[in-house]
Amino acid sequence: MPPPRTILHVDMDAFFASVEQRDNPQYRGKPLLVGGSGPRGVVAAASYEARTFGCHSAQPTAVALRLCPDAIVVSGRHSDYKAISRQVFDILERFSPAIQPISIDEAFLDVTGSLKLFGSAIDIAKEIRRLVHEETQLTCSVGVAPNKFLAKLASDMDKPDGLFVIEPDQIQQTLDPLHVTKLPGVGPSAERSLARLGIRTVRDLRSVPVVTLRARMGEHGDRLHALARGIDDRPVRIDREAKSISHEHTFGVDLDNPDEVRALIARQAQDVAMRLRKHNRFARTVTIKVRFGNFETITRSHTLDQQTDETRTIHDAARTLFDHWARSFQPVRLIGVGVSQLTDAPATPGLFDTGHHEKERAVDRISDAIADKFGKDAITRASSLSAKPRHGAHGPGSDTPLDQPPD
Repeated sequence: MPPPRTILHVDMDAFFASVEQRDNPQYRGKPLLVGGSGPRGVVAAASYEARTFGCHSAQPTAVALRLCPDAIVVSGRHSDYKAISRQVFDILERFSPAIQPISIDEAFLDVTGSLKLFGSAIDIAKEIRRLVHEETQLTCSVGVAPNKFLAKLASDMDKPDGLFVIEPDQIQQTLDPLHVTKLPGVGPSAERSLARLGIRTVRDLRSVPVVTLRARMGEHGDRLHALARGIDDRPVRIDREAKSISHEHTFGVDLDNPDEVRALIARQAQDVAMRLRKHNRFARTVTIKVRFGNFETITRSHTLDQQTDETRTIHDAARTLFDHWARSFQPVRLIGVGVSQLTDAPATPGLFDTGHHEKERAVDRISDAIADKFGKDAITRASSLSAKPRHGAHGPGSDTPLDQPPD
């Protein structure tokens, strides 16, 4: 039997805001927001001084400023944040090769094989915190536990600049008092479903038979049943290759015409497919993301029968997902198309569909050649011709590049 795993979750404290406070003494000790300052601005990071007022990341900047009118807003310096992130990851690599980046400022480490070399997991965690502070003048919080779920939970228990350990014999006493929203995947909708079963704490959840959870929540019920017992067998993935590609646009004014949204979906599907082909990748799952004017966000996904890099196939799947939702359309603030379950292997064409796929691939090759020579705006499909951003799209859209880890 393999030895029990020892997992660390390292999370930089209010990373972007902390960098700004480190480099600008006039921001220290003051509520600081990093992000957009316009009417459509969103907070990327909030200092701990701002968090005491209820400010947090992914919050509209206008809302944060209503909560904390004296907050300072800065746009940020992403290139500097990336450079400091590389410093931090260099430190982590001194202790284990088994590192899974989660974002620019957090990662999992499997240190099971490093204990004989560096001492206990607590010793490693303390040394990481010391080195991060010494080499970057920033702080991080570290969670130590037998698996990824518990390690991430632990890193949030003693923030900022904290160290929290969940020993195997302390799992249940740590989990039981927590509210169910502390479990990954329990958002407002799942919380309401669980509340209807009388479930509010992890202890409540643990007392419910798995068949009841499965009947109410499907496969997610099985996952919650395991998490309530501290069970998480996911490995620390060592590869840094992104697992998804997406493009999204935020509009200066909410889009109230579903046909304009459909046109943008067509353009985004084309952009995503081009990136797949550029990197010789193929996708199985297509996802759309829709954010409304009130900031409510929904995502819908469809898994294809076979992996693809064809523009038409990706567009048709995204369009179908949108049309199903658009039966109850409301004005849209953001729209995005993404693909995931990426592989290097193309699908094997069936006996009767080879001609169809060859025709589509020929169209895609011509489109890619024109885009490479004249820019991607030089070629577009008819379905996206009305996708000009008459409402003033906020920025050119965003994507998850293949050479960076996914968030």
